[in-house]
Amino acid sequence: MKVLEATGVVKRYKRTTAVAGVSLVVDAGERVALLGANGAGKTTTLLMLLGAIIPDEGSVTVVGHRLPAGRSRAMAHVGFAAGYLPLPNRLKVREVLAYFANLHGVSDPGSAIDAGLERFRIPHLADAMASELSSGQRTLVGIIKATLHQPRLLVLDEPTASLEPDVAHRVRVGLEETCDEHGSALLVTSHNMTDVERICERVVFLSHGLVVADGSPAAVARQFGRTNLEEVFLHLASEETI
Repeated sequence: MKVLEATGVVKRYKRTTAVAGVSLVVDAGERVALLGANGAGKTTTLLMLLGAIIPDEGSVTVVGHRLPAGRSRAMAHVGFAAGYLPLPNRLKVREVLAYFANLHGVSDPGSAIDAGLERFRIPHLADAMASELSSGQRTLVGIIKATLHQPRLLVLDEPTASLEPDVAHRVRVGLEETCDEHGSALLVTSHNMTDVERICERVVFLSHGLVVADGSPAAVARQFGRTNLEEVFLHLASEETI
């Protein structure tokens, strides 16, 4: 079953076309990376997929709901996390998570919070103030927050950016456990190709606002005559500046 379907989405600004006709399907339980160098159209595409901006052409459907009209119903089944999103500094971690669990109507918020803290190996932070957390700890709490309601689609923007290796490992393991347990589909953006190869079974590369590759990491590397995704990324990044 499709949890996300974008068909020919286009976004134009005054002097440029940021996205020139992107189509993308993510099936239930699938783990997909949306990749591209700065200027490739990745962020604009992601914002259209989340209904934050409206395409000039094309359509986006999330969990059966057409955007923008069905955005509220669609987003009830979506979790979103990014390292740059703030947390309420005057609340304890458990209080932050309880607030969002109640916002999503989680039936047993206490159990969901405990399970999330255990899954990402930070139960010791339950009573810590959000203001006391390191950047890595804030990232982990943000991901837990996004998964409390067992979303059918989990969207993560640079989930391991600037993280220490041990924290990045917790993110990867926790995401795998979450997807396996709840069947959540994963759509992730990242500049860390090593993490992408470990987390995702499929990668979609954008360049100049278009999809230029869509397949397994190994297949995409072969398509460009490269040995890994890092080399593909560098190749496309060099073309993006031409």
